[in-house]
Amino acid sequence: MAKGYKNAGVDIDSGDQFVEEIADIVAKTRRSEVIADVGGFAGLFALRKYKNPVLVSSTDGVGTKVMLANQFKKWEGIGVDCVAMCVNDIGCFGAEPLFFLDYLASAKLNRPVLKEVVFGMAKACKEVGCALLGGETAEMPGVYPPGEFDCAGFTVGVVEKEEIIDGKTIEAGDIILGVASSGFHSNGYSLIRKIIETEKINLQMHCAETDLNLAETLLLPTKLYTPLIQALKKKITLKGIAHITGGGLIENPPRVLPKGTRLELKMGSWPVPEYMEFFRRKGNLDEDEFHRVFNAGIGLVLIVAAKDTEATLQAVHNFGEKAWCIGAINSD
Repeated sequence: MAKGYKNAGVDIDSGDQFVEEIADIVAKTRRSEVIADVGGFAGLFALRKYKNPVLVSSTDGVGTKVMLANQFKKWEGIGVDCVAMCVNDIGCFGAEPLFFLDYLASAKLNRPVLKEVVFGMAKACKEVGCALLGGETAEMPGVYPPGEFDCAGFTVGVVEKEEIIDGKTIEAGDIILGVASSGFHSNGYSLIRKIIETEKINLQMHCAETDLNLAETLLLPTKLYTPLIQALKKKITLKGIAHITGGGLIENPPRVLPKGTRLELKMGSWPVPEYMEFFRRKGNLDEDEFHRVFNAGIGLVLIVAAKDTEATLQAVHNFGEKAWCIGAINSD
């Protein structure tokens, strides 16, 4: 079947088989609102139980971190990364993720590799209560180099209108809390790879903080903050939340601030992982570039009233995460 297309580099039968192989993996993320199985033209999801729902959506990819995953043949974390980058973004509005769709593109479909990626996606979706509703797998010979692939995703969540966290109540005197990242997450990997190449970094070197080698540390998946955010919402008034992705601590937190306010971080108030400092030194990065490219050990920023500082820190710690008071909001 379709021999001409196969000779051109696209194997339709292999794609169909891939969908069959991942069906059971995807089924484990099913929510009661899902009313169609994977394989149709679109995913169907019935919105229920909300009084005044506002849909919140985000799309993102994993970037060149996939090249390190290919180099060390560890792909499950890439799937987690893809989900986390999307659901963490909508979590900044207090939204519960409902469903996720993926896009996997490569020169040639490598089913075992992409199956591991999808397994990681399903694992992440299960952790945050999100259905892996569907996706697209594309073979694009000539666009991607042999052996390489791209991984992107899209999520839709929901939040009650009156519960939206939009930063509008942030004012001078509020406190900035930083929640620990699990590593570099999925940003800055083009620079990381350049430093590795230029400085001939030994990726087998041991990282004391993670008790892993450097390669394994670099491939740690992005932390999923949805469960923490949903738990905090029930106890604390969260005035603003920022997911620290591209742009780092310099560009992301200001995105949630109202006019007339500014953020003042207190450098040195949290422990920057030594392996991140290692790349700062090897890359000869000044403080501004370092904090713009990397998360510097802070994956999520919470802004709360000063009176709620200790209660929030305690709640985060009780949830099993690390957090620090890293600054305050001042008048502009």
